[in-house]
Amino acid sequence: MTLRERLQTSATNTKPWTSPEDRSIMEQTSGFARAETVISHSSPHTQRNLAHFLPPVVHIFPKQPPQYLDFQQKTPLSTEARMSLFHWQIQAEAQRIEEISPELLNMHDSDGDTYLHIAVAHGRRALAYVLAAKMAGYGTLNKKERNGQTALQIATVTNQPLIAHDLIAHGASINTGDSWGRSPLHVCAEKGHCLTLQTIWRTALQTGQVIDVDMFNYEGLTPLHTAILSHNAVIKEIRSLENPCLYMAQKLVQKKHMYLDCIKTLLHMGASLTTTDLKSGRTCLYMASERANVELLKEFLDQPLSVSIINNKTFSGNTALHVVCSLQNCKGQVEALKLLMRHGADPGIRNLENDLPLHLVPEGSIGGKLGQILKGKLLKLK
Repeated sequence: MTLRERLQTSATNTKPWTSPEDRSIMEQTSGFARAETVISHSSPHTQRNLAHFLPPVVHIFPKQPPQYLDFQQKTPLSTEARMSLFHWQIQAEAQRIEEISPELLNMHDSDGDTYLHIAVAHGRRALAYVLAAKMAGYGTLNKKERNGQTALQIATVTNQPLIAHDLIAHGASINTGDSWGRSPLHVCAEKGHCLTLQTIWRTALQTGQVIDVDMFNYEGLTPLHTAILSHNAVIKEIRSLENPCLYMAQKLVQKKHMYLDCIKTLLHMGASLTTTDLKSGRTCLYMASERANVELLKEFLDQPLSVSIINNKTFSGNTALHVVCSLQNCKGQVEALKLLMRHGADPGIRNLENDLPLHLVPEGSIGGKLGQILKGKLLKLK
């Protein structure tokens, strides 16, 4: 039997409720399971034995839970007996895997997954919490599957911030790359998982773990670079649709905002605006200019450090102004040019082929407007 089958069998055989009445009440309150629902089915002896599996309530649950009733006695529970559903689930899972051996715990299945990887992928938070606690004790919490992904990276890919919080609290490393060199931050930036990104940041601050926010993947990109390119891709898709349906338009706008939130979060985390990618020497400002991405240009040009990189050259000698001028009648091109010029972009800089930005403007009405702006600035400089 594979690890996945054992896990599914375990879930099937679980009988968490002691009576039909309990089951009915729990189903009615399942929507509030994470934050509010409380139950008490465990004896004081069991609670003492499993206390090391329980997370600190203060970080995840309200400090002052409302008065809940014992489902059988219909009387208010005492403070000692009151327990959140999540804590109760942890105790149930801990009892179920109490006798699991270290060998079985750390064993890989045919896909290279451990029990923890599978539990995280299935969103089984309580089981993942208990498995993580055990694996942390053996020093194997950062064990990788065949794609080089740890359990934390699986939680990031599947956008599960609560599980990500639990794993980091147990000591999961944030600065670990997968087979593509991506850290969890790269994955959040690539997929627009802003809530998971913010959770990683907050939990790292709480635990004292230092995040390498400018870590490079194997493409030579930082998480901030990745988020910018993802935002650019959405901008390109929006512009390519002439008459999108309302649903598609709303989805794309929502997606664009998700990536923008990731970019803002990364900047707050201390991501460097001046770091260039390793393959071509592009700055964040240059990447935004590649799509005449006015929204991102405004965001970056409002940063104090933008002045120091606005005329930075790539390995081919091009500046952000060169790339904006070279676009072929792109929407937002004129506004992007004006933004760059207003913040100090120099139209007199030549690239390695001795071209000025003016030499790269396209033909047509938009090219004519770009040329007028550039010529006017060049005349003033003379």
